[in-house]
Amino acid sequence: MAMTKLKGIYILAVQVSQDKNVKVGSLGQIHFRKGLYAYVGSAQNNLEKRLGRHFEKAAKRKFWHIDYLLAEDDISAVKAYFKEAAKPEECLTAQKLAKSGFPVKGFGCSDCSCVSHLFMFESPSMLENVCLKLGFKPFPLSCE
Repeated sequence: MAMTKLKGIYILAVQVSQDKNVKVGSLGQIHFRKGLYAYVGSAQNNLEKRLGRHFEKAAKRKFWHIDYLLAEDDISAVKAYFKEAAKPEECLTAQKLAKSGFPVKGFGCSDCSCVSHLFMFESPSMLENVCLKLGFKPFPLSCE
């Protein structure tokens, strides 16, 4: 019997271990301060596969802005949260994260009118509280 593939929206916690300039596709060079970031994305086909791809450090083709960031040695996905929801929830989630985090203008939102889909947070507990409040659950791939 085939297992149902999980579909939905995710928030990826990304740790930047030192201040760094990163060339992010058509956005060009972006300066990232050391700290914790939250990236909002969606996987309407296979959430497990998409998150596994983000946690994998092996060389891969860069499709999304987040791929450029995660390709750096001192930048890693450290935790993921998910919610079974349709694609429109991705932008609604980004708008809600913008109220608590600091947006990286233009990141991850080339196909929508959001300010950003990547936000810097002051602490892991602040990010976790926001994720849980929005109905997201920790995803078991997380590396803690």
